[in-house]
Amino acid sequence: MASDPRGASDPAGRRARVHDGAPASAGAGERSGQAGDPDFFDRVWEVVAQIPRGRVTTYGDIAEYLSLRSAARTVGWALNAAAASGLPAHRVVNRFGALSGRIHFGGPHVMEDLLRNEGITFDDDGNVNIERHRWRPIDELPPPATRPG
Repeated sequence: MASDPRGASDPAGRRARVHDGAPASAGAGERSGQAGDPDFFDRVWEVVAQIPRGRVTTYGDIAEYLSLRSAARTVGWALNAAAASGLPAHRVVNRFGALSGRIHFGGPHVMEDLLRNEGITFDDDGNVNIERHRWRPIDELPPPATRPG
């Protein structure tokens, strides 16, 4: 995978996360996707690293693949935390094909330009032609490893 988007280790030897974009009111369980699952961000990054060039997926598709369909927003927080990692986060759009994460790419058109350079097409409203370019991890990847617990 690309460089590890997490921060340095804390004194207890655990990896400390960089600011993850989650609201300050969100508890640790919400930031990680579910209580007791501190690896949710890592699992999101593993999926995003596998999105093929010229294809897109949605926040909800990633959450569904990770067996936590209601965590689409948390997938977005994981991508925010990985902003400088080199992950192809520009290939993740909302369920309508809108570029809802475009503000995190350094300019209003950077995300769109990256996608267009990969052959992604857009409709008249500026949304990705989702039916043509959608990649669903649940259909393309083996089932995620089950976690003990």
